[in-house]
Amino acid sequence: MPIRLKETLPVIEKLKKENIFAMTEERASHQDIRELKIAVLNLMPDKENTEQQLLRLLSNSPLQVEVTFIRLVTHKYKNTSADYLIRNYQPFYQIEHKYFDGLIITGAPVEKLEYEDVDYWGELTSILEWSRIHVTSTLHLCWAAQAGLYYHYGVPKYDLENKLSGIFKHTVYHPEDELVRGYDKNFYAPHSRYTGIKAEDVAKVKELTVIAGSDETGPLIISDGGNNVFVNGHPEYDLYRLAEEYIRDTDKGLDPAIPQNYFPGDDPDKEPVSRWLSASSLLFSNWLNYYVYQITPYEF
Repeated sequence: MPIRLKETLPVIEKLKKENIFAMTEERASHQDIRELKIAVLNLMPDKENTEQQLLRLLSNSPLQVEVTFIRLVTHKYKNTSADYLIRNYQPFYQIEHKYFDGLIITGAPVEKLEYEDVDYWGELTSILEWSRIHVTSTLHLCWAAQAGLYYHYGVPKYDLENKLSGIFKHTVYHPEDELVRGYDKNFYAPHSRYTGIKAEDVAKVKELTVIAGSDETGPLIISDGGNNVFVNGHPEYDLYRLAEEYIRDTDKGLDPAIPQNYFPGDDPDKEPVSRWLSASSLLFSNWLNYYVYQITPYEF
């Protein structure tokens, strides 16, 4: 949360140089408190599991957050009942006249398809276009990050030789960015994907900054200054999600590789090692605070 100080206090400038948010009394007097309105477009097959992961991270903040889940009308959901969606998710056309402080778009198991071949691509691009005006900041996760980079900036994806699955070490390149405030220089994040993006393609777009990444996984956290944040991984994954995916694929006879840096000794019978949960929590709270709460107006 911001520190509220008198305008005349000299320490304000020192705090700014340290990238600590200090709010003057003048600004504070014009900032009323209200709940943040966050929309979530949940494209993951396991709706309830993903909801729990996201809500756990969104709740780890002193800010009040009102969450609206969105469903697509151009997509036939195979893993979630129509009754569940009708009771808990609103179709996009019912909320497109509204304004939201933030929007989260999850990953989706459609990476191997060309974007235009995804059955709901048209509706998704309508939402991406709508978010330019109706949303203060949009957080794109995994496939949604690749799709958002492609739609907004023409950044292509490419197929990986093998599925990237596991917990990987990353480096913060821009520690001054509020998204990674409080991060160590190196941190871990989960990945579970068949496609990736190249740092050289992102570098061609002047509006984009790679805030964190690694040589092994490529760019992880990318921002265009705040309106859009692209996270090319799964920071929302809880401790057991990769294990569940591994067991699911094994039961299907797919012979998946054991997620890297996840099970002790690469033994799936052992408890996964927790390496990324604190960094993920910090990412969501930083996004809520600095990219949403501090920017969005009280009256839309």
